[in-house]
Amino acid sequence: MSKLEKLFEPIRIGKMELKNRMVMAPINSHLGTELGGVNQRLVDYYVARARGGVGLIITDAMCVDWPVGKAGTSPLRIDEWKYVNALHDLTDAVHEYGVKLAAQIHHAGRQNSMLVCAEGQELVAPSAIPCLPTGGDMPRELTIEEIEELINKFIMAAQRARAAGFDAVEVHGAHGYLITQFMSPHTNKRTDEYGSDFEGRMRFPLRIVEGIRASVGPDYPILFRMCADEYIEGGLTLEDSKIIAQRLEAAGVDALDITSGIYESPPAWHAWIYPIYDMAPGCRVYLAEEIKKAVGIPVIASGKLGDPVMAEAVIRDGKADLVAIGRALLADPELPVKAVEGRLDDIRPCIYCDESCVGGLSHLWHIDCQVNPDLGRESEFEVKQAEKAKRVLIVGGGPAGMEAARVAALRGHEVTLHEKENRLGGQLIAASVPQFKKPINNLIEYFKNQLDRHGVNIELGRETTPEFVRELKPDVVILATGASHIIPDMPGFDSGNVVTASEILLDQKEAGNRVAIIGGGEVGSELAWYLAEQGKKVSIIEMQYAVASDVNLFSRFYLLNKLAELGVEMAVGMTAEEVMDKGVLAVDMAGNRKIIEADTVVLAVGFKPNHGFAEELKGVLPERYAVGDCSRLGKIKGAIHGGARVAHRI
Repeated sequence: MSKLEKLFEPIRIGKMELKNRMVMAPINSHLGTELGGVNQRLVDYYVARARGGVGLIITDAMCVDWPVGKAGTSPLRIDEWKYVNALHDLTDAVHEYGVKLAAQIHHAGRQNSMLVCAEGQELVAPSAIPCLPTGGDMPRELTIEEIEELINKFIMAAQRARAAGFDAVEVHGAHGYLITQFMSPHTNKRTDEYGSDFEGRMRFPLRIVEGIRASVGPDYPILFRMCADEYIEGGLTLEDSKIIAQRLEAAGVDALDITSGIYESPPAWHAWIYPIYDMAPGCRVYLAEEIKKAVGIPVIASGKLGDPVMAEAVIRDGKADLVAIGRALLADPELPVKAVEGRLDDIRPCIYCDESCVGGLSHLWHIDCQVNPDLGRESEFEVKQAEKAKRVLIVGGGPAGMEAARVAALRGHEVTLHEKENRLGGQLIAASVPQFKKPINNLIEYFKNQLDRHGVNIELGRETTPEFVRELKPDVVILATGASHIIPDMPGFDSGNVVTASEILLDQKEAGNRVAIIGGGEVGSELAWYLAEQGKKVSIIEMQYAVASDVNLFSRFYLLNKLAELGVEMAVGMTAEEVMDKGVLAVDMAGNRKIIEADTVVLAVGFKPNHGFAEELKGVLPERYAVGDCSRLGKIKGAIHGGARVAHRI
């Protein structure tokens, strides 16, 4: 047996037995239909996680009151009986792998948008308090009769879940959604029986739980997702939540799924709901540990627990009974089976960037994953042996080239990868330098292990020429030569005090005590964070009127908060005109000039594709592809997804 023994021990939640302690955390995917129905893409997504060996899957948040209660534009629906049939297809498919499935039932309440989500209908909440992060629409205070109706909608949703073959139901009472809004003094200002004091605020969730228990009987498991700390003044605290947990247990709840934060929680919206790269792994475990001391039912811990070794320690040390893993199972659905087999270095790591999963949802898209191109495309990107094995030459060892090599080798091709530098990684190397981006280094190591495992011939320090390609005569060439920093053609930009962001990160050049960064996109703003943490005085010069505008919504709030804490100066709406001995001359739209003082000027104004080699190879080979930044500038996702797509094609 694997050394991860505790993690893979069976456990019971009520009468339901799970084969291990690993739970797929509920993450809204929006992979179903636009009207909230189940489709094959959604089934494939869940089946991939079931096949990967998790013990319990908790679904997307299922809407009990469409459209007012929707989480986003197209969540799953369980508000009418007509959805039961397709939901049953989903449960049947997951059960083939011995995995249990819980339906999470949900209502957004005030944390919603009347225009985008609620389809023009008025939002509802315990009290008329708007939620600024979702647009600030003023909700209408629910009447007693409407509250009674909503309680019944949750109860009916649980009945439908049981009818559809779900093994359990999870009541979503966390993250500032409707049920939490009733429980929290931050959002419940009512003076009637559903407010005024602790007993009144608990009436709504307890009546839902008690009603579900009476409806589904004593043996059907009920889980409750609860916010152990809202991290906001006037909100629920851990001490409050210990008492709430006891009341929920007494009402018939079989397990507690512990999380934290609401949309408005500082230091930045969503940071506690989806702990970002800078937050410590296991950052919420202490909450589960304290709740576990207060109850006798199983407790599920969450919060960046994708490392099986850490997850094992949580169970072994008695801090929780189960661990919920979300984004790490998006990155690698086979994480559990790889862990139990001891193949830890074979696990594709989550880099906790929030860029394509929750960041995608902020754009009203379905979830995606920067490091896993298969997510949501499980059928399309299924690895199939090539009809004819080919000799494949890949030029460039960045993320695009490494992923192309990995997939091509898996499909049976003979793969050689040339990298002109003496190490693999490309721009991931510089990106992984700041402490808060260390998970990217795990991704580089994953690729190295994969290429070695699958027999890719790697030649480092090799500058590939068209003449060499002609001599080698490969069947296919994949160009992944990346991109280079743009160097503006302006006075002073060839001065000795001007360096690029990559040169600083790779220790090729040293920054002085006062730094001006030209360019406030993701590269420039994260570099500002990195240098300011070293005690340097940092200024950002950005043409646009906002910094980090190319960063996903949730990460951006966190990043901007960090820059403010560190005292980074923001010279927005200004264009760098000239580099001078003492800094940078910048001008705004009105023509006003300002000198930004600096010892070192760092260029972070963007990149240009390295497509010169592609031009030189024209006519040399009939089957030639360009992937990653040398083809189309993008982030990690563009490189990895592009590399995979081409490798599946050849």
